[in-house]
Amino acid sequence: EDLYAGALTWDLGADEAVAAHARRVAAIFPARGVREGVTIDPHTTTMLRTVYPKLVPDYDVRVRSYLEVLAERGLPTTAPLHGEVVIHDSCVYARAENVIEAPRELLAAAGLTVGEPASTRQPTWCCGGPAEALYPAKAADVAARRAAQLRAVAPDCVTMCPICLINLRKAAGETMRVRDISDYLAEAAG
Repeated sequence: EDLYAGALTWDLGADEAVAAHARRVAAIFPARGVREGVTIDPHTTTMLRTVYPKLVPDYDVRVRSYLEVLAERGLPTTAPLHGEVVIHDSCVYARAENVIEAPRELLAAAGLTVGEPASTRQPTWCCGGPAEALYPAKAADVAARRAAQLRAVAPDCVTMCPICLINLRKAAGETMRVRDISDYLAEAAG
């Protein structure tokens, strides 16, 4: 019953279709006694936390990213990491959901030094991914420029979004290692 939240459809502006889908998804929560949800990506987080309350009458589910939950509870670190990484903030996490400090706290708890690129935190630079389907050349240009900004800080980049991960890996090629934050956290937790 873990249904898709509808982020791509929402981004395309199909508001009525998303509203109907959101009502179907949201109906599962009270039927199963769900009062709180933990999400693993920024797009699902913003759909369930910010968009659904606007679309679904009486929607009452507290939604947090797993990054927020881990930062609140503390990362169990049994194999501390070492080195410096550059962080690429997800546009959705940073701009829409204000999930900015939790990833930094977790990476520091894992033992890493977190470098900040140009255009970080809320004014983060996009990875180019959202425009790829309609404007592939523009998306590739945006991603290449962002990869250069990141590479100028550290050879290892941390992302928090699957779209950012794929797009920045493609843009960076062999010039920079791009990994999702979950890889680092799992490694530090042993």
